[in-house]
Amino acid sequence: MPVFAVSSMFFHEYTLKEIFSYVGASGLNGMEIWIETPDFWLRDCPVDEVIACKKNQPEIPSITVHAPVLDLNPCSINPRVAAVSLEYIVRSIRLAELMGAGVLTVHPGRRTAKRPPSDADFARFDRYITILREAATTTEVKIGMENMEPIVNSLLCTPERMRELLDAEPWLLFTLDVSHAISGKADDLVTYLELCADRLTNVHISRVEGKRLHLPLDNHPDMARVIGVLGDCGYAGPFTLEIDDLNFTRPLTAQEKVAVLSVDRAFLEHCFC
Repeated sequence: MPVFAVSSMFFHEYTLKEIFSYVGASGLNGMEIWIETPDFWLRDCPVDEVIACKKNQPEIPSITVHAPVLDLNPCSINPRVAAVSLEYIVRSIRLAELMGAGVLTVHPGRRTAKRPPSDADFARFDRYITILREAATTTEVKIGMENMEPIVNSLLCTPERMRELLDAEPWLLFTLDVSHAISGKADDLVTYLELCADRLTNVHISRVEGKRLHLPLDNHPDMARVIGVLGDCGYAGPFTLEIDDLNFTRPLTAQEKVAVLSVDRAFLEHCFC
């Protein structure tokens, strides 16, 4: 049975200890530590607490890490923003090592203006990849580049562009964001898998409804088909529930969030029976 995990940001308002407790209560056996989870980010990333929480919650043996992205951009037109973004991405590799994480997911960055990327933006992306490549040579952590949703200033949002990058960078792996993929062309998810499944190292899984991304799976038959396609391609890595709690009509209690995850976890397990 694969690892079924959740992003720590689903419980963003809680302490690390509470987050581990709630994930354990949901029956999931993995967690993606999003570096910007406030209790972690605002206290200068206390790795020792993550290690202690993991030790105290042996039912959550699998940890992956997501590099910070919310107000950072390694391809920013502002050289200072780009520099600090790159520093944090390199630091995230070291944090992942200390936490015993097998995979670090990174974002490709974006054009700062909401306009199609220019040659200058792709030059900044190439510089980012060069720095990431250099850092990757010193670690055993697998680095997975995530596909983005197809918006105007995205630098990496098509299966063909992802394959081109993977071919150019044999050290780099692929984190598939299902919501981002299925918010584009109808067949993009299948094309991502046809072109890039050989380098797949993590899957962020959630449902799309209209323009809303990152919804719970909710036993939806479309998501059962998505999971089936992933299983058919031989993927056996973590399935990370990436759910935006702002998609709900009201703020959820911790217990309600645990219930949401328990339903999705049971659904994932059923799909793999």
